[in-house]
Amino acid sequence: MKDIQMKIKLFTATFILLTGCTNDHKEYSIDEFMKTTSFSGASFSHDEKSILIRSNQTGIYNAYEIEIESGEIIQLTHSDSNSIYTLSYFPQDKRILYRSDQGGNEIWHIYVQNEDGSTQDLTPGENARSLFSGWAFHEKSFYYTSNKRNPKYMDVYEMDIQSFESKIIFQNDGALNYADVSNDGRFLALSKTHTRDNSDMYLYNVKSGELKLLSSHVGNINHSPAGFSVDSKSLYFLTDQDSEFNFLKRYNIPSGEIETIQKEDWDIWYNYFSHTGRYRVTGINVDSQTEIKIYDDEKNRHVRLPNLPAGSISSVSISKSEKYMALYHGSAKSPSDLYLLDVTSKAYQKLTDSMNPNVDPAYLADAKVIRFKSFDGLEIPAVYYKPPHASSKNRVPALVRVHGGPGGQARVGYRASNQYLLNHGYAILDINNRGSSGYGKTFQTLDDQAHGEGDLDDCVWAINWLKKQNHVDGKKIGIVGGSYGGYMVMAALAFRPDAFDVGVNIFGVTNWLRTLKSIPPWWESAKESLYKEMGNPNTQEDYLYSISPLFHAKNIKKPVLVLQGANDPRVLQVESDEMVEAVRKQGIPVEYIVFPDEGHGFAKKKNQITSNEAILKFLDQYLKGVSE
Repeated sequence: MKDIQMKIKLFTATFILLTGCTNDHKEYSIDEFMKTTSFSGASFSHDEKSILIRSNQTGIYNAYEIEIESGEIIQLTHSDSNSIYTLSYFPQDKRILYRSDQGGNEIWHIYVQNEDGSTQDLTPGENARSLFSGWAFHEKSFYYTSNKRNPKYMDVYEMDIQSFESKIIFQNDGALNYADVSNDGRFLALSKTHTRDNSDMYLYNVKSGELKLLSSHVGNINHSPAGFSVDSKSLYFLTDQDSEFNFLKRYNIPSGEIETIQKEDWDIWYNYFSHTGRYRVTGINVDSQTEIKIYDDEKNRHVRLPNLPAGSISSVSISKSEKYMALYHGSAKSPSDLYLLDVTSKAYQKLTDSMNPNVDPAYLADAKVIRFKSFDGLEIPAVYYKPPHASSKNRVPALVRVHGGPGGQARVGYRASNQYLLNHGYAILDINNRGSSGYGKTFQTLDDQAHGEGDLDDCVWAINWLKKQNHVDGKKIGIVGGSYGGYMVMAALAFRPDAFDVGVNIFGVTNWLRTLKSIPPWWESAKESLYKEMGNPNTQEDYLYSISPLFHAKNIKKPVLVLQGANDPRVLQVESDEMVEAVRKQGIPVEYIVFPDEGHGFAKKKNQITSNEAILKFLDQYLKGVSE
C-alpha cells in the first residue's frame, strides 16, 4: 500500500513538473484589489520633518502627511465627494496647497488649507481653470496659469502668499504653453506645439515684455523647455533635432550659445534641479519603463540609488536642504510605495505599504516587454502579462488592451484592473501600436491622418502573436481600451468585425466630428496639432465620418460593454449614448454603465469596483462563455 501511495505521489509531482499545472490558484475579489492604496506626490515641509502626499485610502483622494521620524500617516483633508490632489506645503509654514475640480469636469481650482484646517478657494470662478506652476525662488509668492481672462488661453499669474492677491505677468494671446520661470523672476520659458513632431520654444522677458523665439528651424523638430539653471543664466531644453529621441541641451541666455548636455538611447522625459543646483535629475523613458539618473555636480558623478526590490524608481523629490530624497518605487506586481533616502548615510526607509497584505503576490502576474511583426513587417512593442496559472494544459482567453492618446504609451506598472482580470484567468497584451510615444518620432507619426488603419491592423495582428502562445485560447480574444483606446475598440468592432470576439469601450471616442468640434476651450494651444494629426472637422468631414465607428455601427456583430463618466469634458456622454443605441438597433448584445460623478477616468474606488466587476462579468459571459 505504501508503495502504491509513493508511486501516486511521484506521478503527481512529475505531472506538475512537466505541465506546470496545479490546482493551487487563489482568486481575489475586486474588493480585495481595491483595498490596495494609491500614494503619490512628495512635498517636504519647511522643517523637513514631514512629507505631504495624496492617497485614496478612504475611497477618494485626500491630502495626508507622513511624519518622517515616527512614520505616522495623518489625514489632512476629509473630502467625500471631489478628489483632492496635493500640490505642496508652503515654503515657510505647514499650510498646504491642493487642487480639486467638480465631479471630474477638469475645471481645476487651487485651494489653501490653513494649519487650523480651514480652507479657501484661491482661484474662484465657475469656468475658470487654474493650475499651480511652482513657488517663486524668494518664497513670497507662487505662479499659476489660468484661463479666467479668456477661456481659450492660459495666462500666467503670480500670487502673493500673504494677501493672496494676484497679478498677471504674461498675457497669452498666442496659444502658448507655460513651462518655467527663472529663479530671478526675469524670464518665462514658453512653448508652442504645431504638430506632434514640430514645436517651438520662447523666452519671455517679464520686465520688457519681449518675446524671443529660441528655436528657429526648418522641418519637423520638437523643442521643449526643461527648466532654468539655478543662477538663471541658462535654459535647459529637450529636442529631437537630427535624432529619433529627445535629448537635453542648454541655451546660454547672455551669449545665445547652445550645447548638448545629455543624450540617451531613449527619450529623456524631464530634467530638473535641486534647490542649490547641486543635483540634476533626469527621467528617461526606457522601453516602457522609467529610468532615473541623478547627477551630483559637486562630486562630478552620478548618484547611486539604493537597490530596492524588483521594479523601478519612477520619481524622485529632493528636500530643500538636499539631505533627503523621496523615491517612488513599484513594479507590475506591486503598486508604487514611497521610500526616504538619507543622501549622506545612504540609509533608506519604506514609508508606505500600498499593497493589500491579503493579496499574495504569487497569484499576480509579472510584465514582459515583447515585440511582434505587424502586417507590413513593422516591429510592434507591447507589454505582456501572463496569468501565473495559465499553461498548455490550462489555456486562457486573452485581451488586447489599447492605451489612450492619441500618442500615449503602454507602460510596465501596477494596475489593479489588469491584475484583477489576470487573477481571474485572462492574459493581457498591452499594445504600443504605431502612433504610440516612446519609440521614436518616426514611429509616433505613422498613424497621422491614418487612424483606424495601420494602428488598428497592429491590434489585429497582435492576435497572431497571442495565438502562438501555447497557454492562450486563440478562439477567445477580446479588445479593451479607454479614451483613444476606447475608440480603437469600437473601430475594431466596426471596421474589423471578425477579428475580436468581444469589446470593452471605456469612454472612447466614436464620432470624431463631434469630439473635435467640442474639445474644451482650454485645449486651444493643442487644437492645431490635434487637427493636423486627426483631421480638421471643418474641412475634412468626409474623412472623419469614414473613421468614426458611430456611422458604421451596422458592421458590428460582437458583444460590447461601454462605460462612461457623465461629466467627461473630452468625450461627451452623448457620444457613448448614441453608440450604444446604434449597436442595440443591430440586435447585438450591448451593456452600458454611466457614472454620474466621474469625468474622463474613474477616480472613486466605489466606481472602480463597479466598473471592474462589470467588465469581468461581461467577459466571463461573452468571452469565456460562463453562465451565471
